[in-house]
Amino acid sequence: MKPLKPEQAHPIGHYRPLALLGEGAMGQVFLCLGQDGRVAAVKRIHPSFSRDEGFRTRFTHEVEASRRVSGAYTAAVMDADAEAEAPWLASVYVAGPSLRDAIDAAGPLPVPSMRRLIAGLAVALSDVHRAGLIHRDLKPGNVLLTSDGPRVIDFGIARAAEGAEFTSTGTVVGSPAYMSPEQAEGKDLTAASDMFSLGALLVMAATGQGPFTGSTAAQTLYNVVHEPPQVDGVPPEILPVIEACLARDPDARPTPEQLLDMVGPIDHDGPTWPMPVQQLIDAQEAEVRHVLALPPPEPPPPPAKRRWPAVTGMLVALAGVIALSLVQGLAPVEGIAIEPEQREPAAQALSVDRLRTIDPCKVLEGAQLGDSTLQPSPYSTNLHQCRYGEGGIGGGSLTLNLGATIDRSRASGTGEKVGGLDVLKEHSSGGCTEYVALPSAPQQGIQLQLYGSDDNGWCDQLSTGLDIAVDKLRLDPPVRDLPDESAALVDVCSLVDGDTLAKTAGVVQSTAADGLDSCSWEAVKGSGTITVGLSPASAFGENSYNDLKPVRIGDVTAYTRDSGGSMCSIEWKHRDFQGDESDMLATVETIRMTYSLNTNGNACKQLQQAAGATIQDFPPPGK
Repeated sequence: MKPLKPEQAHPIGHYRPLALLGEGAMGQVFLCLGQDGRVAAVKRIHPSFSRDEGFRTRFTHEVEASRRVSGAYTAAVMDADAEAEAPWLASVYVAGPSLRDAIDAAGPLPVPSMRRLIAGLAVALSDVHRAGLIHRDLKPGNVLLTSDGPRVIDFGIARAAEGAEFTSTGTVVGSPAYMSPEQAEGKDLTAASDMFSLGALLVMAATGQGPFTGSTAAQTLYNVVHEPPQVDGVPPEILPVIEACLARDPDARPTPEQLLDMVGPIDHDGPTWPMPVQQLIDAQEAEVRHVLALPPPEPPPPPAKRRWPAVTGMLVALAGVIALSLVQGLAPVEGIAIEPEQREPAAQALSVDRLRTIDPCKVLEGAQLGDSTLQPSPYSTNLHQCRYGEGGIGGGSLTLNLGATIDRSRASGTGEKVGGLDVLKEHSSGGCTEYVALPSAPQQGIQLQLYGSDDNGWCDQLSTGLDIAVDKLRLDPPVRDLPDESAALVDVCSLVDGDTLAKTAGVVQSTAADGLDSCSWEAVKGSGTITVGLSPASAFGENSYNDLKPVRIGDVTAYTRDSGGSMCSIEWKHRDFQGDESDMLATVETIRMTYSLNTNGNACKQLQQAAGATIQDFPPPGK
C-alpha cells in the first residue's frame, strides 16, 4: 500500500481514493471510500484499453456477469462504469496479502493450510463458473488470503482485455506460468482451463516454485504445452489432487465440485494459516485502519486543457505489450501482455547462501533513480557491499549492503512493502538507511544507505532503490563466478568451531553474524571478530603498514598488528580475487581475526593460537 501522488487523488466515480494498492498490465488498483461509507478496491483501467470500443463492450458484458458471482471465497463486484473516460470496477475490499506475497515472505504452506486453500478456491471457481464466467487469469497475485480463507479476485476481467485494439490477432492476456496448454496455444477455452491454472497455482503454494517456470516467458509457455509439470516437493497427501488438475486433456480434469470431494479431511479447529502469514494479514488490517483514520488526500487543481497527439496513447499501449517469438513446436502467439511471474520467491532469492554469491556492484548498475543513472564506484572493495556514485547522489554516496545486520532498536517500519516484505527505515544525522529483512534471517537484510547530505531529497528515494534491487535479485540475479575455494561462500559463524576458540579465548558465551562475511564472539577472556573480506592487492602484506609483522601459521604467511597487548589483529591472504598484484584495482580475498582482552595480557599470542586452530576450517586457499 503506497501513498497517493496528487494526480491520483481525483475521485473515481463516487469513490474517493485513499491509497494505491498496486498496479499491473491493465491498470491501477486503489483503496477507496464510497459515498455510502463502504471501503472498496477500485481498479481504474489503463487508457490504452479504454480507447478501444470493443474493449468497452466486452468490459460491460464481463462486469454484468461478474455481478452474478457471490460467495464466501470471492470479492463481490460492487459497482462499475464502462463509459467513464477511464473505465473502472469497484469490488469489496479484502484485507490480506496476495498468495504470491505470502509465499515470498513466509515460504510454502503446510498441508493443513493447503487443504483449506484448495477447498476455498474450489468453491470460488464453482461460483465463478456457475455465473457463466471463466477466470482466465487465476494466479497467485489474484488470490488474497484472509483470516478465514482465500478470496479470488479479478474474475472475468482478462476476457475483456482479449482482442483490444493495441493487441494483435491471437494475443493471449494472462500469466504464462499459470496458463493452461490450450490457453498458451490460443485455443478456445472452457472452465477446465481454470482448473489447470489452479493446479499450477497449488504447486507454487506448496513448494514456492511454479511447475512450468522457465528462464523466459517463451520458455515457460513451451514448458506448459510440451513438458511434464515439475511437482518435486509437493506433499504426497495433496499430490493426487494437483496432478488431476494438471491433466493435459481438459476433459480429464476435475470440476470444482469433484475437487472438493478429493481434497480430504480439513482441520477446522486449527489455525487457517501459519503464524507468519497471519501476521501479514493482521498488519494489513492495521494498515487499512490507519489509512482510514487519516485526512483524505487533496487532489490537485484541474490542469489546463491541452491537446495531445493521438499517437501518444498508441505508443504507451505498445510499450505494455511484449512480443514473443516462441520456440519451435509451439503454436505461435503473436503478442502477450503479461505481468511478471518469473520472479523467484523472495525466501529463495534473498536467502543468506544465495546472497553470498551475488556481485553487489551489478545489482543496481545502470538503474534509474530519480534523475541519476547509478554506476558503481571502481574502488568498491567489499564482498557484499557496493558504493554507487562519487559524491553525486544527493551530495553523498549511496551504498548497497547485502545481508547487513539490522539494528532493530533504531529501525522502524515505514508502512511500505517491497516484494511483499516490510520496509524498515533508520534515521541518522549523517544520512538515512532503509532495509528489507531477509525472510530466512530477519536479523539481516538488504540495506540501502545514503551517506552525507540529503539536499536533493534522496532519502525519499531509498524504497524505490530497494524495490529495484529486490526485483533484480529475484528476476535476474548477478551471480559471481566463484570457485569452490572462495572464502566469500563461507558461513563464518557455522564454520569456526566455538570449542576451538574456547581453548585460547575461554568459553564462548555468544556468537552473532555481522553481515554475510563477519562473525563476532564473546568469550570469558575477551571478545573478537572473524571477517572474510576483500583488500586491494597493493595494500596487502608487510609493506602496506609499518606496524604489520609477518608470522607463519601452518603453511600460510599471515600478518599481525599488536595494538598494545590487550588488542591484536591477524590477517592472511586467501586467494587472488581478480587480476594480479600489478593491477591497481586487483583485489585479494583476505581472512582477518581480531581479539580484544578484558584485562591486560598478550592478545596476539592467544590470537595466533586461535588462528592456527581455525585456519584449517576454511577452504584450501587458492592462488
